Amino acid sequence: MTVLTGGSLTIDKVVEVARFGEKVAIDQESLARVRKSRAYVEQLLNDQKVVYGLTTGFGKFSDTYISAEDAQQLQLNLIRSHACGIGEPFSVEVARAIMLLRVNALLIGVSGIRPEVIELMAAMLNRGVTPVIPEKGSLGASGDLAPLSHLALVLFGEGEAYFRGERLPGAEALRRAGLAPVALQAKEGLALINGTQVMTAVGVLACCDAINLAHWADCTAALTAEALLGVRDAFDPLTHSIRPHPGQSRSAENIRHLTAGTRHMTGQGELRVQDAYSLRCAPQVHGASRDGLAYIKEKLEIEINSATDNPLIFVEEDRVISGGNFHGQPIALPMDHLSICASELANISERRIERLVNPHLNEGLPAFLTLNGGLQSGFMIAQYAAAAVVSENKALSHPASVDSIPSSGNQEDHVSMGTIAARKALQIVNNAYSVLAIELLCGAQAADFRDPQKLGQGTRWLYEQCRIRVPFVSEDRVLSGDFKTIADWMKQTDVQTALAGTASIS
Repeated sequence: MTVLTGGSLTIDKVVEVARFGEKVAIDQESLARVRKSRAYVEQLLNDQKVVYGLTTGFGKFSDTYISAEDAQQLQLNLIRSHACGIGEPFSVEVARAIMLLRVNALLIGVSGIRPEVIELMAAMLNRGVTPVIPEKGSLGASGDLAPLSHLALVLFGEGEAYFRGERLPGAEALRRAGLAPVALQAKEGLALINGTQVMTAVGVLACCDAINLAHWADCTAALTAEALLGVRDAFDPLTHSIRPHPGQSRSAENIRHLTAGTRHMTGQGELRVQDAYSLRCAPQVHGASRDGLAYIKEKLEIEINSATDNPLIFVEEDRVISGGNFHGQPIALPMDHLSICASELANISERRIERLVNPHLNEGLPAFLTLNGGLQSGFMIAQYAAAAVVSENKALSHPASVDSIPSSGNQEDHVSMGTIAARKALQIVNNAYSVLAIELLCGAQAADFRDPQKLGQGTRWLYEQCRIRVPFVSEDRVLSGDFKTIADWMKQTDVQTALAGTASIS
């Protein structure tokens, strides 16, 4: 059970709730803050104060006064008009993460929403009612308006939701789960949709998968280094101690642990003095991505415990502040960085694949890792496929955050495009898993030609796990299913935990 307080959520907990269905509970002290904030909003309404989004229109209409009698209709109109999402819906796990983050942000108690609205969202998480949220349509400021509006529709019985594998009208999904819709009141529509929870939810899942990807990159590099009779000296701690970037040192240490006991690697000058960069510089390249991911994780963990709507209610100070916490730039930049970090792990992996299959570079292994070259093509086109995905990643890595298109009559004249950045990052991470899966299959094929009994303690485990799932390629067959099998296994496996007791990695 994850207890939501508004300030203690972690990335790991988001993944548990979104991906694995862990239940949530609401901290009662946090709910007391919510009640206090709501009472303040109702007092403002009674006093007929002019407050953005409460007694005014939105965006360019912020100077248009709305009477108390029209406040409820204003919220309904807001959600309906802003539900302009385009394209395919987000996956259920992403939509669950979005809803979780919205609940947590509202529990900070500065949004002026009623407790029963928050409690309904928590109940939807626990009972498996997941809003259908189109993935396109957000500019990333003022928050993720369009996609969050599709979430909000379900709360008052409109829109669509998934329930037990079916896509249903929102009201029917709630009914089947034993839940009742709410009638949104003043300020609540804006509180539900003005925030960065969509880009952040996608970013959390992408970052979690990318951190695991970085661990796998060290694994595939270690197996390739053995298959190519690599020079072990490049991973010596003496080198890395005098350039002490944390990620670089960890990556070099991981490769040393994984290859411990190997009889395939060579010493400096035994077979050659030094290897190509894709082997020798793996710790430096992987490590830079690791350090980038640590920065990204830090920013995401700040954001998942932040209030990002507008205006914000400060009861103790007797103030309502219309600011800019909804702007997605603090997440947009890390998401573009995430794209680069994941792309580079795939880029260098593809170069190692090339060395494994190229008879001019693979230290006596059969051309394209096949027994009967000419009649058989082996892994020739596997390298093509990896190269194609890597090239696609390069195009996707163009930063979204450097773009901005003014909106709302030029009132919202700089936007972050953070949700586009997050969606691209997730796509790149998934692509990168496919590239690393190809490298792992090529490394296992090469190990069969070398002698898998001479592998290191960690690389032997990798080889064996690969062979449990995919057999040696003795003659040409369709490989795309093999790629998917290994990529899915890698993505679903916490390799740090799986390797514990065999060759610890960090």
